[in-house]
Amino acid sequence: MKRIIKASSIALALSMCMNAQAADFNFSSKVDNNANTLVVFYSQDGKNSQFKSLNKQLDGQLQRVIDIENFTGDYAKVAQLIAPSKSNYSRVLIVGTGISKEFDKAKAAKLGGNIHAKLIAAKVDTASVAFDDVIGVSNNALLAANFAHGANLRDHRFEKYKQNPNTQTVSYTFDVTNTKQTKANYKQLESIQAGVFLARDLTTEVATEMTPIEFVNAAKELTSLGIKITVLEPEQIKKLGMGALEAVGRGSKQGSRLLIAHYEGSSDAPIALVGKGITFDSGGYSIKTGSSIARMKSDMAGAAAVLGTIKAMALTKADKNVVGVMAMAANMVSEFSVAPGDVLRTAEGLSVEVVNTDAEGRLVLSDAMWYAREYYKPEIMVDIATLTGAKVRALGNEYAAIISDDDTLVTQLTYAGKQVNENLWRLPLGYKDTLKSDIADLSNVGSSGPGATTAASFLESFAGDTRWVHIDMAGNALITQGKDELSPGGTGFGVRLFSEWLLAN
Repeated sequence: MKRIIKASSIALALSMCMNAQAADFNFSSKVDNNANTLVVFYSQDGKNSQFKSLNKQLDGQLQRVIDIENFTGDYAKVAQLIAPSKSNYSRVLIVGTGISKEFDKAKAAKLGGNIHAKLIAAKVDTASVAFDDVIGVSNNALLAANFAHGANLRDHRFEKYKQNPNTQTVSYTFDVTNTKQTKANYKQLESIQAGVFLARDLTTEVATEMTPIEFVNAAKELTSLGIKITVLEPEQIKKLGMGALEAVGRGSKQGSRLLIAHYEGSSDAPIALVGKGITFDSGGYSIKTGSSIARMKSDMAGAAAVLGTIKAMALTKADKNVVGVMAMAANMVSEFSVAPGDVLRTAEGLSVEVVNTDAEGRLVLSDAMWYAREYYKPEIMVDIATLTGAKVRALGNEYAAIISDDDTLVTQLTYAGKQVNENLWRLPLGYKDTLKSDIADLSNVGSSGPGATTAASFLESFAGDTRWVHIDMAGNALITQGKDELSPGGTGFGVRLFSEWLLAN
């Protein structure tokens, strides 16, 4: 039987392939004197002997710029000069790294993204990055790899709908002390990048093309990596008693799906990542108003982060047993939609009064968390979701909220987030008494209290005895302007965070 693939599926697949890596990176033991642009580093405490040798090579012009502009080497500050005529460079960028001991891999990645943006804006096609002795450390393999990682993350583009997509790229040569170790470090980061790019493309795609079925189709492409994909259709969901997940997708013709992606890299008890996958959130009968509704294609970013992480683990061949459970639905308005005041029965057995149909994320997650516990018996369960506007009001878009009573997991995940510029801030659990209902076991919204906390308290009812963490990434999933190592569109938030945590613990 001939397989028929929708044009949108083909376009998405091509988009993912084309955006996987546009920039080119070469790690060498010497500076490329034929590059268009030279990037050299300068720390606040002046610990960079390579700067001194390059300054001599360029007739003292580097130090002259430092003196004239009073350049102190503050982190991410840049001074630029036209290269002397005797050199082959057109320009030189002097880049501040701040205090030597504080320049870590997170700062290197962020700096790589920002420098790449400057080079693209200047239409630079080749750049030599003098990383051999940056900040005075003899071996900067990790920092150089992360600088390249940040540049490539910033370079990622989703332009399938543009008539004239930007094809400009930069070819980099990095001068490093240990080329073998730098290449090994970057190879692992490339695998994580692939997961980030998948999550970004899924999130950025328009809602009419990224339906629950299209998301599932994208996941099925990962079977070639040894990932086991299981999909529960609406009738199976209903038969298992997952009334909350089934009900949220009822307003859409496609209905709901439960997607399971399992990477079994060890025989240990699995770690379960549970993602909210609302491919478009109209709010249901509690319909959204204003400009925010145009961003609701990104309400599946939690599921995208989970799927991207599973891909990253498979590509890195991590010795981890990780199962991703993604609750997929479109929260739409129709004659079949859940109405405010309806009561649903979850697979856990708890009944829920739906006071607000726009608080649907916690409903689909409740059944997904039950399924993860019931069928995989995980050691740890982490759910991630664009869950509440209250989180944005509390923390803005720079931090995601982490909520759990497990201090060890909160510490581990928060530390991992700092290493990859995906920062978490702890909010408390509590206010469970505000979720009481007169006609059901629970209400899906609290009668009072902070919304992000009451939403997490609702989910706690479905964690059982499993060690559990909730991450609310509302506001972190989508940006309109590039920043640091983030390009416009879906951010892929969560993939680097989870990958760092899983590989380090």
